[in-house]
Amino acid sequence: MRLIIVAGPPSTGKTSVIKQIIRSMPDFRFSYLKIDVVVATEDEELAAEFGIPTKKVYSGDLCPDHAGIMVMDDAISWASDQKTDYLIVESAGLCLRCTPYTTQSLGIVVLSAISGIHSPVKMAPMIALADIAVVTRIDLVTQAEKEVFREKIKSISQGIEIVETNAIQGTGLRFLIRAISEGPEITDSKAITLRGIPPLGVCTVCIGKTSIGWQNHFGVIRRLDGADYLFRGE
Repeated sequence: MRLIIVAGPPSTGKTSVIKQIIRSMPDFRFSYLKIDVVVATEDEELAAEFGIPTKKVYSGDLCPDHAGIMVMDDAISWASDQKTDYLIVESAGLCLRCTPYTTQSLGIVVLSAISGIHSPVKMAPMIALADIAVVTRIDLVTQAEKEVFREKIKSISQGIEIVETNAIQGTGLRFLIRAISEGPEITDSKAITLRGIPPLGVCTVCIGKTSIGWQNHFGVIRRLDGADYLFRGE
């Protein structure tokens, strides 16, 4: 079985890309897991259109990328029971600091060409550890804007492969499909780890304290006039 992790900001076309992947590989069996915060319907859409096994997990008060990592081992076991060739995990894409990619997987980040030429640097961690960047909505920008967008991505990860597509029509995805078919297999699910280190900061805001001002909080704090994070113990 192969694991594909699809990340990216909301409304960039992640699910449209996933649909094109499934359509382009009709001889393989897919399973799909959606990680979201409050509401998700993508699992229902994919189950209805392709008849594949799907699941979704609502993270609620937990960071969605952290929730995804916590349920990943169970998801792999579930997909294996479904006789799956490819398990696709779609992240919520809400935390641009986290990177949900793991070892023994193919990491795909989906970006929208109309999000602005500076948007890649705002989500650098999500791009830096991905294997492939899929840039959608390329039909809505000029050639010059596409080239600048590509260079911004390359400035973050020189070795990343870039695929440009109109995801609704599925143009330009031949390289992506080949990369998926040749991607790494899961050899030992118990040995899978995150590729990067998640945010280390834990503060009292994270556990529900609503007072403003760093003086009212403990853990990792930040002051307006300080460039560095500080740890304040009780």
